[in-house]
Order: sequence, then structure tokens, then C-alpha cells
Amino acid sequence: MNLLELFLKGGLVMWPILLCSLITVAVIIEKYILLSRSNVDPKQLMTKIRSALTRNDIASAVEACTKVKAPVSNILKHGIVNYKYGHQAVKEAIELAGKEEIFHLEKRLSVLANMAGTAPMLGFLGTVTGMIAVFHTIEQLSGNVNPSVLAAGIWEAMLTTAFGLIVGIPALYFYNYFVAKVNRFVFEIENSAEEFLSLMKTGQLDDDGTGAEKKSERKSAPTRTVFADDEYFEPKDE
Repeated sequence: MNLLELFLKGGLVMWPILLCSLITVAVIIEKYILLSRSNVDPKQLMTKIRSALTRNDIASAVEACTKVKAPVSNILKHGIVNYKYGHQAVKEAIELAGKEEIFHLEKRLSVLANMAGTAPMLGFLGTVTGMIAVFHTIEQLSGNVNPSVLAAGIWEAMLTTAFGLIVGIPALYFYNYFVAKVNRFVFEIENSAEEFLSLMKTGQLDDDGTGAEKKSERKSAPTRTVFADDEYFEPKDE
């Protein structure tokens, strides 16, 4: 007996279980691809950003973030673009971008959790309804049934439970796996954002993105337009 025949013998409940399996596979593939692309080294990215900003090279810092297709790079890019508006504006931009990125990372994880619980429950439902049908048949025959007929009805009823568990167990495993991955990404995002903000707060990077070692040069130098050549900022009036 092949898989298709087993599926058809399970009854109508097998079709919702099949739908759960398709949804589960689709979500697993989508989340795996998304989280694989998000797997970058945040320390290496922060090193490039810090190096560019200490040289007052905003364009290079933005380019470093753009090349890396990951949540942490998108968040830091929002902070760099808002540099000229000061520490508070950068903090708000990072927080807003962080919430959006975390939402995308966690998106549809609840669907996977629902499939992990729904598929086995549908299987149990199919088994219960199948057992009801078996006992109804026994009643109609006034108990005059041979063991082979009774066993056939019972194992067919148990098929839905088996298929429900086949769907539910992988769904539960991948749900926990993806939650752990998302939590790690959230931790990296928070650490990178705090490091980025601390660079501004401690003065290693000023609000205009210039390194702390160039403060004295800026104070003694004549007034000039800040970031006039940077495409990401509007020139300030002298």
C-alpha cells in the first residue's frame, strides 16, 4: 500500500492535515531563506562604519550598510542618514527601524506554531471520528464482527493521528529553531545599536560624524559648510 492509498483511507480529515503540511513547508522555506540572508558579522560591519565615520566619510558608511542585506545593516543605515539631526534623532530612527526589522524577522512564526498544534489535533479528531464509525458498525452488526474487520477499522482511524504528528513534530522543531535564531539576531541588533549610539554619546563620533581626534581642527578652522558634498544631507547655511 503506497502513501496515496494510506492518505485516502484516512478520510476527510486528511485534507486539512495536508493543507497544514503545505503551509508548514512554505513557512519553513521562507524563514530559512530570510534568516540565512540575515546571518552577518555585526562586529565586522561596525568596524567598517566606525572607520568611515571617523574619516567624516558618510557616503562610505552608508555604502557599507547598503552592501550588507541584513536587519542590523538596515538599522545602522537609518542612524547614519540621520546623523546631522543629533543624538536623539539618531536614537529614534534606530528604534523605529529596529521595530520594523524585528517584526519582519518574527513574521509568520506564529503560523508555524499554530501548525505545530493544529495538525496533531486534527489527527486526533480524525481518529476519534474514525473510532466512532467503527463502534457504530459494531452496533449495527449487534457485535457479530470478526477481529480482522474490527482491526481494519481501527488502523484506518489511527492514520490521521500518524499524519498529524508527521506534520506537527517538524513544525514544532523548526518553530523553536527559528525562535532561537531570531532571538540571536535581536541580541546582535540591540548590541550594534547601543554601540553605535555610544560612539556619538562618548564623543568618539560627533553629531556631524567627524572623529573625536579632529575636534580641535574644527574649532580652529574657519566656518565652512558641513556635508555640502554629501548626497544624504542638505547643506547648512554658513
